[in-house]
Amino acid sequence: MTVGQRNSRIDVIRGVSILLVLFHHFNIAYRLNDTWLAKAFGWEAVRAVARNGNYGVTMFFVISGYLITSNAQHRWSGLSGINARAFYRLRVARIIPCLLLLLGTVNLLALAGVAIFQNHAPGGTPVSFWLVNLASLTFWMNVLVGLHGWVNYPLGVLWSLSVEEVFYLFFPILCLILKRESRLLVFWAAIIVIGPFYRFVHQGDEGGFLYAYFASFDGIAIGCCTAVLAKRMALRARAATLLQCIAVVAMTFLYLVGPIAETNVLGVTGMASGTAVLLLGAYCRPAAPGVGGVRVLLGFEWFGRISYELYLFHLIVLGAMRTMWPPRIVDGDTKLLLFAGFLVLSAALSASIARLYSEPLNRRIRHGRTAA
Repeated sequence: MTVGQRNSRIDVIRGVSILLVLFHHFNIAYRLNDTWLAKAFGWEAVRAVARNGNYGVTMFFVISGYLITSNAQHRWSGLSGINARAFYRLRVARIIPCLLLLLGTVNLLALAGVAIFQNHAPGGTPVSFWLVNLASLTFWMNVLVGLHGWVNYPLGVLWSLSVEEVFYLFFPILCLILKRESRLLVFWAAIIVIGPFYRFVHQGDEGGFLYAYFASFDGIAIGCCTAVLAKRMALRARAATLLQCIAVVAMTFLYLVGPIAETNVLGVTGMASGTAVLLLGAYCRPAAPGVGGVRVLLGFEWFGRISYELYLFHLIVLGAMRTMWPPRIVDGDTKLLLFAGFLVLSAALSASIARLYSEPLNRRIRHGRTAA
């Protein structure tokens, strides 16, 4: 829900995040251990980059909380004046069109007999499409994943959307009840503290330490706090740059040092806090860096602009590729060619959906309001 001109630096961060997720999911489908990348850099190095794509989702949560809060501040001249009905309409305009398109596509492909888009029973209990669709539309797909496993390949990504939308269901209500930003900061701080404890208690249960509401709410709450504090902090350009460099180094170390199953307790908090520092820097300098008038990170920025569509629809592309080229018959550098095709096709599909479908519907539902 962006007000006014987009912040290019935030789009760059989103672009990096979504590419980490895409690389993670591709490596799950087509293990890259026998490719040129593994030979040149070592399989352990490649696996270290590929295994922690969920930290990319953590970064998304922080960015989401930051943008929702900062835009609400701008729209309604402060969080205490938020219009709940308008807030929910804006969420519907941005979220629901793409969600319905995804569900319709997956349901049709499943009915057509494409196996990878049909429901499965990894936990031994069959789950109907009625239940999967209901969980998707009412935002408890993360609960369904925790109970039954990855029952539907392309719809599994909706676990994170479920976390976000349940958080935002209560966002305007809390703003109207608590009124003061200081009280909201205290409430969000409590959510931030709960996160690591919740993940610690649920170690060994992936559905608990990765996908549960309270295992993920702290990332969004950190983003909300960052938006409130950003306008109160006056960072000089050099200080912002130094802090961002420190954050990037720390986040890179945390990302690579071990699998998220081992580092998640404080790792999610650390990754979210590093993202918050990057957002503070973006607040101070909204334009992306450039050399000779050409933005160095233009590609990441472009991916960031379509990150929502990419996140929802990239597994449609990957599922189709896995059907046409089953991983068991693909080896060596052929996987890298498929990876390149995966990126191009996912980006083209997502950009087309954004331009021809989600953005026009977004504007129409908003009745001419500024698009997200």
